[in-house]
Amino acid sequence: QVRLVESGGGLVQAGGSLRLSCAASGRIFNINAMDWYRQAPGKQRELVAHMSSSGTTTYADSVKGRFAISGDNAKNTVYLQMNSLKPEDTAVYYCHANVIPVGWGKKTLDVWGQGTLVTVSS
Repeated sequence: QVRLVESGGGLVQAGGSLRLSCAASGRIFNINAMDWYRQAPGKQRELVAHMSSSGTTTYADSVKGRFAISGDNAKNTVYLQMNSLKPEDTAVYYCHANVIPVGWGKKTLDVWGQGTLVTVSS
């Protein structure tokens, strides 16, 4: 079984910073990509930042220049550094990974974390 465990959410004032962490555990042969999504109340879940296994990163236009995704391959962990936070960044942030579990050959598995709440006050 593969699990993602997130941490680092909380309450911060506008202009502040937070760093989210997401650690993957279990019988993982390879991690193809790890992403951060968010879902604000009444809105659809949206992709915030993506990192491929090669280190290529992409960002939603709304967070470019403010957020940065990075990873620690040795720890199977991905981070999201969020700077210059705005009230509209308030949401539940979810970690997602596309992995190949041990023994699955070339088949992949999409795994989601439980979500961590980020609240930005004005």
